[in-house]
Amino acid sequence: MPYGALALIPPIVVILLAIKLRASFEALLIGCVVGFMIIGYYEHTNFFTSLIQTLYKVMKDESTVWVILVCGLYGSLICLMVRSGGAVKFGEDMLRYIKTKKVALLGTWFLGLFIFLDDYLSALTVGVTMKKITDHFKIPREYLAYIVNTTAAPWCVIVPLSTWTLFVAAILEKSHFAAAGQGAHIYLSIIPFVAYSWVSVLLIPLFILGVFPHFKRLKLAHIRAEETGQTIPLGPKMAGVAMEHYNPDQKSSSLYFILPILVTLGFTFYMDYDALKGVIVGIFFTFVYYLVKKLGTFQQLSETIFTGFNSMVYALALVVISYVLKEVGDKMGLTSYVIESVKPLISKELLPLIIFVAISVICYTTGSSWGVYAVVIPIVIPLAQSLGAHVFMSIGAVISAGVFGSNACLYSDATILTSQSTELNNLKHSFSQLPYALTSFVLSGIIYVILGYTLS
Repeated sequence: MPYGALALIPPIVVILLAIKLRASFEALLIGCVVGFMIIGYYEHTNFFTSLIQTLYKVMKDESTVWVILVCGLYGSLICLMVRSGGAVKFGEDMLRYIKTKKVALLGTWFLGLFIFLDDYLSALTVGVTMKKITDHFKIPREYLAYIVNTTAAPWCVIVPLSTWTLFVAAILEKSHFAAAGQGAHIYLSIIPFVAYSWVSVLLIPLFILGVFPHFKRLKLAHIRAEETGQTIPLGPKMAGVAMEHYNPDQKSSSLYFILPILVTLGFTFYMDYDALKGVIVGIFFTFVYYLVKKLGTFQQLSETIFTGFNSMVYALALVVISYVLKEVGDKMGLTSYVIESVKPLISKELLPLIIFVAISVICYTTGSSWGVYAVVIPIVIPLAQSLGAHVFMSIGAVISAGVFGSNACLYSDATILTSQSTELNNLKHSFSQLPYALTSFVLSGIIYVILGYTLS
């Protein structure tokens, strides 16, 4: 049945409770329960049974399994690199060339741009690698997390060779907008219109150089770090990647960090941009490489792999429960409700703006991007064609909306993994960078209005 505005209640409950409780998992779980109670009331079903059945459905879904394996194994790979001392040594070597705070932050930005293949790998690797450098210059972790998160998903959709790009390319082919095998080629024409990504990524150096103002939360974080040396704020935070296997007295090399990353990236490219295959090969290479270099015994390195995977469990629990929330939204018709609500406002000139705003609401409230892409892009293409609107710009607006959701939502996977790698509370991280995400959102909206009237 159509639930109309009732479909907005579960995500609103999640956001309000997360702010009130300062906890994400509990808020997500309660939001899901509220959603299933509404569904149960109208459809005469048991909400608890529906919750369990949906959890089974989510856990059996191939995309969920892929995310769990990829994120968990990235945790294993990073934990191996931490154990070897390679990640720490890489940071120490970089410190020889980094002499100021601004250069440290710009170095973080450049590293985020370099690891463009996958937003999960970027969020975890850049945070773990750069936090020692930023701590050295008394840079608050909130600064680090803002840059890490904003060079993850936003940059992945600009570079034409990433897991995000290939996913959208496959949707374009399934929608018959691109011929078989031509999705990635067609995507090149969409890249200039992914406004949110361009604005948010280019805003970072302006922030670092002081051209763009530092809003209240980051300004207070800067004062705290300067006056007390406390780079990590007090209060609950997500546990970082396990460090118990790291021996600071062990002689190390930056190659122990660089080679595993290059092998992982290289084999992900080679194996049809499959991040799961790439990280499996990366872990195998790293395991053998470290054995040869005598950085641990067979058993010690095996234990490190499991420790790294285990360090991702809480983050993965948040991701899984956010997928359940998305299922609640799907059952209640959240996407169709938002689209139908904005239809009366649609003209070919304003279509990209309306798409961007409406889909951003969905992506922010559900914490989902790829799932929304799969549903919305096949709808937007014929809609834009029928109105005579700019199709590439309309698709770019959908992609921008998904990136905004990934970047801004307090329980999105990118926000969670960034918080994990920088050892922050994901709620505090989300709110500290929200003014910058909203600034990019407003500027992107203006861009879509201008382009809509000039190019449509």
